[in-house]
Formats: sequence, C-alpha cells, structure tokens
Amino acid sequence: MCFFVIADAELLRDRAELMGLAIDIVPIKAAAEAASLFGRALPVLDLPLSRKPRPGEIIAETSSAVIGSIERADALALNGEVSAIVTNPIHKKALYGQGFKHAGHTDFIAWLIQARGFAVEPVMMLAAPGIRTVPLTVHIPLRQVAQALSIDKIVTQTRVVNHDLRRYFGIAAPRIAITGLNPHAGEGGALGEEEQSVIGPAVEKLKSEGLDVEGPLPADSVFHAEARSRFDIVVCMFHDQALIPVKTLGFHEGVNATLGLPLVRTSPDHGTALSLAGSGAANPTSLISAIKLAAQMAKHVQQTRP
Repeated sequence: MCFFVIADAELLRDRAELMGLAIDIVPIKAAAEAASLFGRALPVLDLPLSRKPRPGEIIAETSSAVIGSIERADALALNGEVSAIVTNPIHKKALYGQGFKHAGHTDFIAWLIQARGFAVEPVMMLAAPGIRTVPLTVHIPLRQVAQALSIDKIVTQTRVVNHDLRRYFGIAAPRIAITGLNPHAGEGGALGEEEQSVIGPAVEKLKSEGLDVEGPLPADSVFHAEARSRFDIVVCMFHDQALIPVKTLGFHEGVNATLGLPLVRTSPDHGTALSLAGSGAANPTSLISAIKLAAQMAKHVQQTRP
C-alpha cells in the first residue's frame, strides 16, 4: 500500500518544520508518481495556496483549495488512478461563507459522482474495533427524526449495507440488527408506534428479500458484548444512537466510511481540532485507522473483481 496527500506541499513542509518532524515532502504532478517515492518520502500532489494560513487560522483563500482537493481526489478515484480516497475533516462554516452549497463531504462527493453519470445511495457507516453502525438519519434535530423515517428509507439503506458488507468486507451473509426508535423499542406500542408502523414492516420486507435482519431491537441493549457478537452491523434510527457506542468503545479508532458509492471513501471520525493545529498534540489514530480501512476495503474489491 502507498498513499499521497493532495495539498500545498510548501505548507506541509512548513508545518513539519514547526513540529520538528524530519519528513521529506516531495511534490508530484500525477498519482502514478507516488509509488516510487513512498517509503522514503511523503508524496504530495501539489495544489499551491494563494495565501498560506497560520496554524489554526481560518481564511477565505483556502476554501477553493479545500473544494478543489476533494474534486481532484474524486476524479482520480472515478478514473481508476487511485483505489480509495481518505478525506480529512473540513471546516464547513468557512466553506459555507464562500458559497459551498453542500452539507458536507458526503453530499458533495455524491453530487460529484452523480454529475459523472453514476448512481449513488450514500450511507454513513461508523466502524471501530468490534463494532459497526449506521445512522439512518444524520444531522437533523432529534424532534424531526420520527418524521424523517420511512419504510422505504430503512429498506433502501439496509440493502446498501447488506450489499457493501459483501463487497468491501467479504461477509457472505451479513447479520444485520435494526434498532427501534423509542425506549424499549416502543414496548409494544405503549412507548411509541413507529416500531409497529414503520420499522417492523421494513424489517419484514427485508426478511422477505432474504436478508438476515433482526429487529426492531431496543437500542439500550443491542451494544453490549454478547449482543454485538451476534451481528456484523447495527442499523440505527438517528445520529447519536449510532455514534455514541462507536465513540465509547473506540473513540480514537473510529472511522467514517461511506457505503453506496462506486468508490472507496473513508474519513476520520472527528472534527478539525483547530485549537491543536501546529502543536503536534493531535491524536492521529483515527486518520491512521481510516487509511488502513480504506486499504482493506480497496484490496477486497480488487481481489474479488472478475
């Protein structure tokens, strides 16, 4: 495995010097050049900035470079020049101030792929050692979750999960848990009716298609060690239901992988941590885990390709 960075090479040299890191940073013009350098230097596909920020500084001039690096990585993957992409955290507010129209990385990447004529059904998967989860609804207020759920949404995203656990992880018959929305999975309707009107019917439809699914299960008891051993993944109804167990069990190892795309994409499961920029104190474990998971997923695709 080898990788390269899409960034301003001079800026990376400055940051490495600031932190006392003896890293040979070598600019490249094409992805194919990386393999011959990797191991003795960090290859950087050079995208020079018009103005270089100080560590932790947010300036408008970097927004186009951030967007451009995502566009370049996406194109390289779709053209088959790289096997996977790993996206680092972006400061969304800074991009919004410059006219960025997408909720974040995933929406932007999906839009770019669709513009190339590919069908996509992006699904967020969180992974840490011993656990994988999917939040069906993501960045919306909790009060809107029940209205955002539907039989079709649960069925569509769970199909993607089932397909991509086979495609990327070699799990021949994925075992999928589906949580309820309400406490105790609704307690037979006493604590909410979504389990009976939406989640239960979706589970039955998926079972009728031959998927190995179980639910709706109480979210407060599906994540202990014995329960987790019965499933390859847990499909959850909302953001915190999925992210709290992953971050509790593997905060620094957590990785965000986007399923349902025609390319492999992972990302660290944390934000920009601007207060730590340039200090050398940031924990790199999640990024390292994201790179390793991307390599694992890409390798499996290559090994199983006809």
